[in-house]
Amino acid sequence: MLDQESQKEDFWNDPARARDVLKKKNSLDEIVGRMQYLSSSLNDLESLFELAMEENDEETACEIRNDLEGLKKTIRDEELHLMLGAEEDRLNAIMSIHAGAGGTEAQDWAEMLLRMYVRWAERRGFKTTIIDLLPGEEAGIKSVSMTIEGEYAYAYGYLKAEIGIHRLVRISPFDSGARRHTSFASVFVYPEINDEIVVDINENDLRIDTYRSTGAGGQHVNKTDSAVRITHLPTGIVVQCQNERSQHKNRAMAMKYLKSRLYEMKLMEQREKIDEVNKTKKDIAWGSQIRSYVLHPYKMIKDHRTSLEVGNVNKVLDGDIDDFIEAYLLSK
Repeated sequence: MLDQESQKEDFWNDPARARDVLKKKNSLDEIVGRMQYLSSSLNDLESLFELAMEENDEETACEIRNDLEGLKKTIRDEELHLMLGAEEDRLNAIMSIHAGAGGTEAQDWAEMLLRMYVRWAERRGFKTTIIDLLPGEEAGIKSVSMTIEGEYAYAYGYLKAEIGIHRLVRISPFDSGARRHTSFASVFVYPEINDEIVVDINENDLRIDTYRSTGAGGQHVNKTDSAVRITHLPTGIVVQCQNERSQHKNRAMAMKYLKSRLYEMKLMEQREKIDEVNKTKKDIAWGSQIRSYVLHPYKMIKDHRTSLEVGNVNKVLDGDIDDFIEAYLLSK
């Protein structure tokens, strides 16, 4: 049907309708193409396995087993893609991390989480860009915001599983008495809107402030009021950007961040999930964590929503969090 409609002579008489049709067509073509590839790969492996058995070729059979494991992972990814059916799931993501209760410990923990998510993005070939970063007084960071981008990446669809409070238990590297400390940090994720999504903002509803960058972003950044903070007065949402040397670029990025925040708020209103969102926005402290990372007296990471436990904490902190994300998405 979409193919037939796109081939009509008057197809482009309504450009908005034409773009919508092509978007749906490309999306379906992409899904069909992946399914055909998986089916063809499975058939090829089956035929090759039969030949290997006839020839008693154990080496080829071993290679087939390895290929089959890779194919199983690809199929699992496709199953997750099919579950990420909301329009916003395919969008890039904006993630913010805030240190909570725990002082310097929590600020160091927030920086550890930042590294974990950057490494996760690198594993998937995503691009990360820091929008705003507020360093801690002694170590770590008080807060950070960044974009995670990738073509057909489902960045928001995956990372929405990370929204909530993350708890760390360890022997403090900042405690001369080598005592055990508990730290908290919050993670929030918003879909980064693209040009196809229109969010109207009244300029009169904005308060725009400029200030000097607080980071070490170069002499020019620190000597000019290039950083931008935008407050949306009706909602109280505050966004800021200081990673660019140009005040104009920082303002444009801050506006994009604000639109993404407002878009996410509208989505939640439409789905009548305000209560659910409020539950995730608890105090960044005891009793509200979605996941615990215990490094002492034993090593274990547990997601309290799905009860999934992983003992290899170093692997997880190095960005291997797919098992937690997939378990959460499957549970929903």
